[in-house]
Amino acid sequence: MKIVVFSNKPYTERFFRAANEAHGYDLDFLEARLNAETAGLAAGADAVCVFVNDILDEPVLGKLAEQGVKLIALRCAGFNNVDLPAAEKLGLSVVRVPAYSPHAVAEHTVGLMLALNRQIHRAHMRIREGNFSLEGLLGFDLHGTPAGIIGTGKIGALVAQILNGFGCELYAYDLKPNPDCEALGVRYVDLEELYKRCYILTLHCPLTPETHHLIDEEAVGKMRECVMLINTSRGALVDTKAVIAGLKSGRIGYLGLDVYEEEADLFFEDLSNQIIQDDVFARLLMFPNVIVTGHQAFFTHNALSAIAETTLSNVAAFERGECLNTVLCQKVICGKGR
Repeated sequence: MKIVVFSNKPYTERFFRAANEAHGYDLDFLEARLNAETAGLAAGADAVCVFVNDILDEPVLGKLAEQGVKLIALRCAGFNNVDLPAAEKLGLSVVRVPAYSPHAVAEHTVGLMLALNRQIHRAHMRIREGNFSLEGLLGFDLHGTPAGIIGTGKIGALVAQILNGFGCELYAYDLKPNPDCEALGVRYVDLEELYKRCYILTLHCPLTPETHHLIDEEAVGKMRECVMLINTSRGALVDTKAVIAGLKSGRIGYLGLDVYEEEADLFFEDLSNQIIQDDVFARLLMFPNVIVTGHQAFFTHNALSAIAETTLSNVAAFERGECLNTVLCQKVICGKGR
């Protein structure tokens, strides 16, 4: 089976080549992102392997299907970038990696909280300049602080466990409460009460039409003064302009982002010698109480190994006519001899 891997980076190739030793697939690694202009590069492939910023809308999927592609293998958990009705109509199956390393994302989430609270990023820069003053670096104890978790799937539940270890007062919102969280003493409330009670808010829900811009101007207006907001889930959960207004007013006192709603033209690339053209993103970087990381919460050795191994195992299952980690299963067997 031939698999074209789009949005490749050196680390992606290294882990996929290691995982492929157990499968022997023909892997073609391309740095190009999948879109309407690059879809032709998948000619002759049985499957394409894609990441979070690849575009899989109806025109792209149509071109892939015309070329004989039968499987879309996402090497990530989210699938909001795939037009599923179009994929179903075209006979394409879609698989994903639902849980590569929830610990990686949960730990990065809490790392952002700690860095923002104790202003480690600012302290580091001061020390490098010989400034050992503590003025402006005052933090607060996490112990006893009300923290709200929006979305208590695997990652949200792990964040709850970590914050429980710090002694936080835990609240959560989810359409379906997690028994593991309830066993920790997490109290489920509606969003309005969550905003009213919590000094820390962290997002761990999928991006759907219902959750798009979940954090908007109205939501920010209901939050406690000087709230800490963390997003390591999907960028478009947050209306960035509304959050900037909240930073300016002081309603949001700390902001930690590992994702951004317009990240596709920024993240995973070295733009250090260029002028960033996104004025909204550039505005974010001017606030001293903001930390942005470039979608790196998942980026651990453990996670990359799991992503590669699970993705190729998904392909192997598809090849056998089985449905494993599927978003959309057409049960089409793709012969090895092709």
